[in-house]
Amino acid sequence: MDVVSRRIERDGIDESQWQDSPWLQSLPRQEPGALLAGIERLVVVSPHPDDEVLACGGLMASAHRHGVAVLVISVTDGEACYPDQAAWPPARLREVRQQELARALACLGLVDVQQQAWHVDDGAVVRQEAALVERLHGVLRAGDLLLAPWRLDAHPDHEAVGRACAQAAALRGCVLREFPVWGWHWLDPQGAATCWSPATRFPLSAELQRRKRDAIDQFATQTGAVEGLACAPILPETVLRRFRRSFEVLIG
Repeated sequence: MDVVSRRIERDGIDESQWQDSPWLQSLPRQEPGALLAGIERLVVVSPHPDDEVLACGGLMASAHRHGVAVLVISVTDGEACYPDQAAWPPARLREVRQQELARALACLGLVDVQQQAWHVDDGAVVRQEAALVERLHGVLRAGDLLLAPWRLDAHPDHEAVGRACAQAAALRGCVLREFPVWGWHWLDPQGAATCWSPATRFPLSAELQRRKRDAIDQFATQTGAVEGLACAPILPETVLRRFRRSFEVLIG
């Protein structure tokens, strides 16, 4: 897997190609309850406010229903997503994106979960990677299940957060699973197994799928459903389709 293949550009891989992927269709399946058995707390670390819902919103909701405590950490506020849009300066995006996340979590039934926003500069997480390891080490416990972005996701913030989480999890002795976000955009659906071994599919009930769709819709700044956005949104329909599946995938 070379650097060129890991570019996030154009429309990426169409969801229909993923649905026809022998690798994806043959992944081992596990019920969310089995993943959560014996777990004291689910900690989800997200580079930007939306990544956690896109990748594992269903699993977060399932954990809450199983009585597992949930902690959601937003490393950045996602304020740098539209640097050339005068109507959406960083200060406005900081506030609005946290509001969107709160509404999305409510859609998932996660109104009373613990949240932390760490306000690391969006786009510059790699410069704070060592500090993230230290901070995560202070938050994590041995009985936690830690969900973190995939360390090869191709977005620099995602990869830096993923590496920091992996180091902190090893230091604390907690279970780590990684979630892809942009990996779905550039990976070869026929050859993904060479990158993700092992990986597991977690089916979502019809109700969880509906709740997750509603939650994703709350990220209006990212889907383009806001006024004053004179550019393509971060999450066009081609990208959103990858996260409206009847299952979620974790690596590890």
